[in-house]
This record gives sequence, C-alpha cells and structure tokens, in this order.
Amino acid sequence: MTEANGLIQPNDSDAHDTWRLGDLDLHSRVILGSARYPSTQVMLDALSAAGTQLVTMAIRRVDPKATGGENLYELLTDRGYLVLPNTAGCFTAQEAVLTAELAREALGTSLLKLEVIADEETLLPDPIETVAAAAELVKRGFQVLPYTNDDPVIAQRLEDVGCIAVMPLAAPIGSGLGIRNPHNFELIVSRASVPVIVDAGLGTASDVALAFELGCDAVLLNTAVAQARDAVRMARAVRHAAISGREAFLAGRMPKRFYADASSPMEGRIGARNAAWP
Repeated sequence: MTEANGLIQPNDSDAHDTWRLGDLDLHSRVILGSARYPSTQVMLDALSAAGTQLVTMAIRRVDPKATGGENLYELLTDRGYLVLPNTAGCFTAQEAVLTAELAREALGTSLLKLEVIADEETLLPDPIETVAAAAELVKRGFQVLPYTNDDPVIAQRLEDVGCIAVMPLAAPIGSGLGIRNPHNFELIVSRASVPVIVDAGLGTASDVALAFELGCDAVLLNTAVAQARDAVRMARAVRHAAISGREAFLAGRMPKRFYADASSPMEGRIGARNAAWP
C-alpha cells in the first residue's frame, strides 16, 4: 500500500482481490480501530503498514470543536481513509439508534458499525438488543455492520433484517484469545450472502490467517495491533497474514485424513516388507 496525492493506493497484490461492502468496493480486507495506540503517529504508521482503507472510530470520540491534529476524523479523512463510526458504549437498542443518528448528523455518513453491549464486564454483544437496533437502523436508511456473537442463527437474523455484513466475535473484546469456535465461523460463512468480518478477540497474525482460511471476507483488529510491542510491525504482519490466509482459502486445502498417505510412489521399492535379512 502506498500513498499518492494523499489518497491510499493499492499495491498489485491488493488490487486483484476486491470485495464489496454496501456501496464500497475495497481492496484491503483489514479494518483497523483507532484507539489505544501509544501515540497518534504510531497509529498513522500502523494504518499505513496494514494497508487498510477503513478505520473504526467511536462516535463519542468525535469532537466537532476540535481542530488540526486534535480532530481524529479530519486526521483520518485528510489522509484518504474511510471512517466507520461505531456505537461503542451503548447498552440498549434505543441508545444505539440515538447515537447512530448523532453520527450521521455529525459525519454525514450512513455507514455504521453497530455495537450493543450486554454488560461492562464481558463486553459481549446483547443479541436481542442488537437485532432490534439493526432492524430499526436499516429502516432509517443506515448501512449496518453489527458486532455480534459467533452464533449462526443470530448472524442469519441480522442478515435477514437488512445488515450489509455480519461481524461475529472471535473472542471477547481485547482478550487476544483468537478464534474460539472455528466451526461456528464455518457455519456462518456457509450460510451468509453478505460479507463476514471477524471482529474482536484476534491476538496476532496467525489468528488473522485462520480467519481467512475459514472463508471470512475481512477482519477488524484494534488491541492486537495497538498494544503489540511494535504496533507498526504487527500491522505489517497482519496485512501479510490476511493475504496468506485468503490465498490459502482460494487455493483450497487438502482433505484431512485419519491415516498417512505416502507422497512417494510404491513402485520400485527394494525388497519386501517382511523379507529376511541374508
């Protein structure tokens, strides 16, 4: 990924495998968050290293009075990034809908990452409130990307109400535990007709590779990159992992077997298995 005239441009390896998210055609399958970095400059360097196009930002961090480097939204958009506002901190559908409306008024976008949390300890999504909020937001013209559990039934319900993607968690937010239930992700992917984006709980590049090997369309990371010892290097690793995992998925892995299957031909062997030594 390179920058030209202030806009993010793909390298050849990115440009050949685009995906569609609502009205957007994207070449990067890595979405990054904008929080918890050691500094603003580290964040910007990490975004560039990851090759990301889409960056999430909590709506409560939008300060319309901020100027220059203090205005995160302008800082990102001036560099060519697309901003995905989220409703982090909401605990009911009503709170999420109100927050979404404020975001649309402040930022002029209907693209929204929906987060409705069940409690402050686990930060797990509340599936009932999430589905209710998603249905209402779709009616109001939002393009909704809901953070949800790794439950194939809930994922299907969210697609049914009109969400443009589903974002099941790999593990609790910030845990870095990686994908706890690969089988559920395979089920979600097999049934979905919208993009499946792994959200929350990824800890390192190998988790990202697995997400793509399972057939997911994109990943969203924040803490895994921002809190790494070297955030920029981890961002670069994540980008390469995404490409590798996606390539492996498209290539198609060999079938698993219970017993060994020799790769060398049996013809031309010297002697029989039970032949006596002379």
